[in-house]
Amino acid sequence: MIKIRPARSQEDALVAYDLAYEFIAWLHERYPDMSHEIAHYLTHQKFDEQIRDVLVHYNPPRGECLLAYQGQEPVGILMLKDVGDGTCEMNRMFVRAAARGLGAGRALVQDLMERARAMGFTEMILGALPRHYEAIPLYRSCGFKDDDRAGDPGDTDKAILMKLVL
Repeated sequence: MIKIRPARSQEDALVAYDLAYEFIAWLHERYPDMSHEIAHYLTHQKFDEQIRDVLVHYNPPRGECLLAYQGQEPVGILMLKDVGDGTCEMNRMFVRAAARGLGAGRALVQDLMERARAMGFTEMILGALPRHYEAIPLYRSCGFKDDDRAGDPGDTDKAILMKLVL
């Protein structure tokens, strides 16, 4: 059974760090042709700094970091950050291969949506690369729609932008 919990302790922060870097390794594996763009995005987003200080950057009231567990084993991560004007961004969704198909991704998204509403956000946005074959249908099934807004300057022009009214 999958359980979701927020990252609140230093131990949770270490788990989040490991899962976040597994996500980056997965990105490089799935998108070898975009290695330069991925590196640019990570630098622009100050990825390492934010992941090292996950309890500062991704905790209420301006953010969240959720961890998915199967038993005692961490299997997934999903983050949220405040981007202003009542809008938050869902990002860094990753589920380990061994837990895919068990509902961890859906549980993370649904829990994050509930927390975002409780934090007062009215809209959630995200960007996903086109070969996120597993995630894009999940996002759509959770109510996300295509979004024609301009992406973050650090995003690639290949990103699929989506939004959800909370």
